[in-house]
Amino acid sequence: MEIIRSKTNKTIKQAKKLQQKKHRHSSYLIEGWHLLEEALQSGAQVEHIFVLAEQAERLPDNLPVSMVSPDILQDLTDSKSPQGVVAQLALPKQVLPEKLIGKYLILEDVQDPGNVGTMIRTADAAGCDGVFLSDKSADIYNAKVLRSMQGSHFHLPIYRFPTEEILYLLKNNQIPILATSLSKQSVDYKAVQASSSFALVMGNEGKGISDLVAQEADKLVHIIMPGQAESLNVAVAAGIILFSFI
Repeated sequence: MEIIRSKTNKTIKQAKKLQQKKHRHSSYLIEGWHLLEEALQSGAQVEHIFVLAEQAERLPDNLPVSMVSPDILQDLTDSKSPQGVVAQLALPKQVLPEKLIGKYLILEDVQDPGNVGTMIRTADAAGCDGVFLSDKSADIYNAKVLRSMQGSHFHLPIYRFPTEEILYLLKNNQIPILATSLSKQSVDYKAVQASSSFALVMGNEGKGISDLVAQEADKLVHIIMPGQAESLNVAVAAGIILFSFI
């Protein structure tokens, strides 16, 4: 099989565009063997694989593969040390179940890619039934988010809607809404006994939850901090509260 060495190659040019959100209409890129293995195990639709020639034998048969030079592989990633393989996957369709039931993590306008990825991975580890992101949260197919998730987006459904629609869905399915807020109305999260079905809303890194979420939440909770730090990282706070509720 010929090794692609030119950045002007049509297939390479099309794949490289997927590094930008505006071009991710139906496909996205993942990097590294771990994510590829997770994708294959989950049944994700693989559209193309770009691999270094010396590592091509690690791939299963019957996959659409192009061998590329190290320079080309580097060009398809934003990593300083690429792991030898990049795959182009079809974006999964966003299909809601007929009825929402179970445990959900809600990210309202969380914008740091590392936080978004870590929180989705935490929700996966905690056995959540899904994650909802507001339309102003970071794109989960951003390379930094993908690295932070470590394949968790293959394990649980992730939905993106405006905050108003997320709240409507939760209310319509009678899922209790718990939201983090340090206010006169909030209580220590340790004093709350979550039901088997609930939604935990984590807000923006700087602004916290919106007024709308504060109004619609069934319970507002906070973490008491005996130390002198002004606040906790939102991903750390999500982990603390989420694991206390399961």
